[in-house]
Amino acid sequence: MQLNKIPATVVTGFLGSGKTTLLANIMRQAQGKRIAVIVNEFGELDIDADLLRNCPLDCDDDTQTKGTQQGIYELANGCICCTVEEEFLPVMQELVKRRNDIDHILIETSGLALPKPLVQAFNWPDIKQHCTVDAVITVIDGPAVAAGRFAHDAEQVQQQRLADDSLNHDPDLAELLDDQLSAADLVLVAKSDLLDTEQRSTVEQVVSNKVPAAVKTAYIGQTANGQSDANLELVMGLQAAAEERINHVHTHHDHHHDHDHEHEHAHDHFDSCVINLGEVDGKQLQSILQDLLAQYPIYRCKGFAALPGKPMRQVLQAVGQRLESHFDRLWQTHEQRGTSLVFIGKQINAKTLTAALSNAEV
Repeated sequence: MQLNKIPATVVTGFLGSGKTTLLANIMRQAQGKRIAVIVNEFGELDIDADLLRNCPLDCDDDTQTKGTQQGIYELANGCICCTVEEEFLPVMQELVKRRNDIDHILIETSGLALPKPLVQAFNWPDIKQHCTVDAVITVIDGPAVAAGRFAHDAEQVQQQRLADDSLNHDPDLAELLDDQLSAADLVLVAKSDLLDTEQRSTVEQVVSNKVPAAVKTAYIGQTANGQSDANLELVMGLQAAAEERINHVHTHHDHHHDHDHEHEHAHDHFDSCVINLGEVDGKQLQSILQDLLAQYPIYRCKGFAALPGKPMRQVLQAVGQRLESHFDRLWQTHEQRGTSLVFIGKQINAKTLTAALSNAEV
């Protein structure tokens, strides 16, 4: 590995396995490292990507691309491994231009992503010259694997699959787990604090049957405040140069990605827009959202709202016509209270959505 290459860490794992919690913990321990973060947020349960925005890397207005804020790049047009050329490559080219300002790149895939096509992209000449894959880290949900479910909520994984028209591989959970583990340089068993001795033994057997002995497995739990207890030294600086051996990794889905995409999904891409409002009436906002979800081809809605007199931020997320909400944290004193919603769908009109949602403002 050339010393002047930017190391990139690819974090993969099923929906709800704890990828975002891990990345947020890494950012808390960054200690001044200039880290760019690529988040394939589409379909993820944890929409709180702003936890990662403690990134010290600043983006000037003229270098910002879609979804960028303080070094955060959100690729929301479908599973990252199925939109490598259309979505991932342009962002990596942008980061290569800014390589003198970047110490490390963190990439969080969607729960359905195959790591192999993503890592293979690092062999493209204009990327390989400047970047290397420091490690592929596969996060698995310990209790789910021990129970044979593999994912925390298999139904939600299926909903994620149905909402993603760009997906061109069958998300069979057992095969996906095989493929995510086969590409791993490090396996992290999340929620290990919830495993008893027998369950831990089951997980160890599953993992050992799917990865070479040279691939290390680490067990991570949560601290009292819900953060991951994984430390920075565990997950960064592995210098695996995974792109150099990835073509020799066999996966169940190789035949789906052994050709040039040639932008085959260009007409299947989603439209996305962000609607920003002030404080809103919570009940009215949800009523309007339900009407919009029923009326327009909106596949995903996610974001947060500021409610008058409420000290906590309300998180909203919808898949199809199912809308859920909960309060996640207190508004910080330095934050401007406001409402921000991301919509993903086909042929959705930002002006129409804004006009309707504005009726909820107070």
